[in-house]
Formats: sequence, structure tokens, C-alpha cells
Amino acid sequence: MPFVIAYPVIDPVLLSIGPLPIRWYALAYIAGLVIGWAYARHLVGRASFWGVRLRPDVGVIDDLLIYTALGVILGGRLGYVVFYNPVFYLSHPLDVFKLWQGGMSFHGGLVGAGVGVMLLARRRGLPTLALGDVVSAVAPIGLFLGRIANFIKPELWGRPTDVAWAMVFPGAGDLPRHPSQLYEAAAEGALLFLFLFVAVRLGALKRPGLVTGLFAIGYGCARIFCEFFREPDPQLGFLFGAATMGMLLSLPLIAAGVALVAFAFRREAVPA
Repeated sequence: MPFVIAYPVIDPVLLSIGPLPIRWYALAYIAGLVIGWAYARHLVGRASFWGVRLRPDVGVIDDLLIYTALGVILGGRLGYVVFYNPVFYLSHPLDVFKLWQGGMSFHGGLVGAGVGVMLLARRRGLPTLALGDVVSAVAPIGLFLGRIANFIKPELWGRPTDVAWAMVFPGAGDLPRHPSQLYEAAAEGALLFLFLFVAVRLGALKRPGLVTGLFAIGYGCARIFCEFFREPDPQLGFLFGAATMGMLLSLPLIAAGVALVAFAFRREAVPA
């Protein structure tokens, strides 16, 4: 038995207000949306980031929070149902609404958020890519907090390993495993946020679609890398060879990101 780090067991319920439990999982979503909202207001409030490009005003960000939150929740849940566990939910359709039991798909949430962005852009008469670039710049904040919540729950643990920082997760058997939730929090959250943070300050928002494209490429590559350490969903397992559903869904995301980056650089950056 290799040396393992003790898993820091944390109650998934932060506190209870009467019969209402406040869970870390829900708190992560709320905190991600609120912090992302504040950062988005900062981005649209800095004219120097945008040049003469039409940008959303601060008031639009309040509506953007609602549209994207609904898109993430509805799209994330439906994506999980369709891509990861369709057989179970066909037999238990009412369980689709039991969000407190977990089961969200990032790729589904991304599609839902994209629909929300398009609807709001159409309603306000704004370029869709302007709103999309804002959402993409702040999305890693929610991803970081969401993966930390996965670690606390715990769920989405890693594959068996003998690395020095391996952990034995409750409910995952006796084998030490990669803390893959923390890998994803670092790669898809912290590092991707820092990458986009630097890109914005180097003028990425002056090229419509560039931030969105960089986010799609960055997330897709980070997700595929982390999937090599993450245990595949038990109801799916490996699709073929070492491929997982997370890897497969990330490939078209990377392709879309490359197309957006190419589109952004085909157009001249707007002047400062």
C-alpha cells in the first residue's frame, strides 16, 4: 500500500436553516455566478479593453447573469441526462428534476449558456460575440468553484494510482486515487482564468470572438488532459480504448474554438 494523503472529510451541507440545507455544491454555483457577475461588470466598464468596438453596458450584465444562470442549469442538467445517463432517466423521468442529487454536464451547460447569450443579444440589439466574450472570460471562475465542490462532495474522483498525493475517497473503494477534481480546478479553472486574464489585457476583447475561441480551445484541451486521470462515469466506462465521453465532447469544442480564433484574426483589431 503506497503512502496516501488522508481525504479531508467535509460535511457536504455547510449549514441548515430549519429544514433547508445549504450545500457546498449549491453554494459553489451561486458564488461562481456572483463573482463572475462582478468581474463581468469590471470588464465592460473598462473602455480601454474594447477600443471602439460596441460593448455591453454595465446594466446588461445584470440580465446576462439571469440568462446564463438559467442556461447553465437547464443545459447542464439536460446534457447530463442525454449524454451520460439516458437509460436511467428514461426509466426514472421524475429524477431529472432532482438537481440536489448531482449530475450536471459542462458541455450541456455551455450550450445552454450560449442559447441564453444569443437570446439576450437579440433582445438588446447587441453583437452575440460581445456578450459571448464576456461570459467566456468569467466562466473559469465558476469552473474552479464547481470542481472544488466536486471534491468536497466527493464525486468525479480519479483513477487508481500510487502517486504520493493519492487519496482514498469515501464511496470509491479502498484504492488510493488521483484527486482529479483538484486537477480540473487548477487546469480548467485557475490556469484558464489566468490565461484569459492576460489575453484580455493584451487586447483580445478588441477582436470579436477571440476570447470565446481561446476559452473553447483552452477548456477542451484541459478537459481532455484531466480525463486521463479521472475515473470514467460508471454507467458509461470507456467508449473505446482510453476515450471517455468528456474527451469526445471536447473535440468539437476545440474545433469551434480554432474556427473562432481564425475568424477573429481575419478581421483587423479595432483601434484603441
